Amino acid sequence: MMKEARVLAGLAAALMLAACEPAETPAEPLPAPPAPEMPALSEAERQAQLREARAERNRAANRAAILASARASDASQTQRDYYARMERTLLAQGKLRHDRDPSDAAFDAETLAQNFVRIALRDEYSRRDGALLAEERPAPLRRWSAPVLFQPEFGASIDLGHQRAWRAEVADYAARLSQASGHPARLEPQDGNVIVLILSEDERRRIGPRLAELVPGIPPEDVAILTDLPPAIACTVFAYSEGASPVYARAVAVVRAELPPLLRQSCIHEELAQAMGLANDSPAARPSIFNDDEEFALLTRHDELLLRMLYDPRLRPGMTEAEALPILRRIAAELLAQPA
Repeated sequence: MMKEARVLAGLAAALMLAACEPAETPAEPLPAPPAPEMPALSEAERQAQLREARAERNRAANRAAILASARASDASQTQRDYYARMERTLLAQGKLRHDRDPSDAAFDAETLAQNFVRIALRDEYSRRDGALLAEERPAPLRRWSAPVLFQPEFGASIDLGHQRAWRAEVADYAARLSQASGHPARLEPQDGNVIVLILSEDERRRIGPRLAELVPGIPPEDVAILTDLPPAIACTVFAYSEGASPVYARAVAVVRAELPPLLRQSCIHEELAQAMGLANDSPAARPSIFNDDEEFALLTRHDELLLRMLYDPRLRPGMTEAEALPILRRIAAELLAQPA
């Protein structure tokens, strides 16, 4: 035991001596070579880089659109052919007219007031047992109090060139709606309250989850109609209020991407004007886009006057036909006394 203790004591002393000896000074690390100085970009060079990055994003989006179009179903191509034939047929019949104030379709103040009642104070559909029925019924006057902000949203099959064309068309028409109604309306790239969905046949059938995001609590029957839109309907719009309010808060329009140019323009004119509050169609309305006979493709002076009447401050949201009609007659007479 004593021998073992001496060995341990010797080891301890050696360790203590070693600890007292000065440690060898480590070599200092070599300094890193200086980083090469990058020349500062000029403003022109910085803008060029941004343009190139944007161009690359656009090329990628266009490649995705080409790929999506190449994968289009037979149903989508069939729709494209169907609407091209429809446009040719309507034009051959003298329909889809462009004239704003045709001389062969004169109207007086009483006709204008009655057409307002048919178009703004009637609903095209009724809801019954959770279903939408094509059944006209009286409706209160409805319109927007907030500015109307039209936001186009595109399916992946729409390339950037076509998206720009759609946006320009919506922007121009929104300005016209604002001028005609006297109510603020404009194109809005994001955070719009009227979402205009431009979708192919395949994309529209998958739009259900997006509709639920756009309109929380949207009725299931509305989703079913928009996703299963029959071929006879080229476009449609659904507007929504908060609870039972007669003031609109949100709207969703669906326009088929397969439409040829004139039918596309006609859909934009009708659905966006209906989103303003002219919700119904009437076979008695002439000259008007709010008539399913397709005689007129684009907004007429008659329709502009309806918009002006809708947003006249003498009318208020929630008015019934009985309350509104005497005022409508006065407004119509005043409007027709003004130069066209």
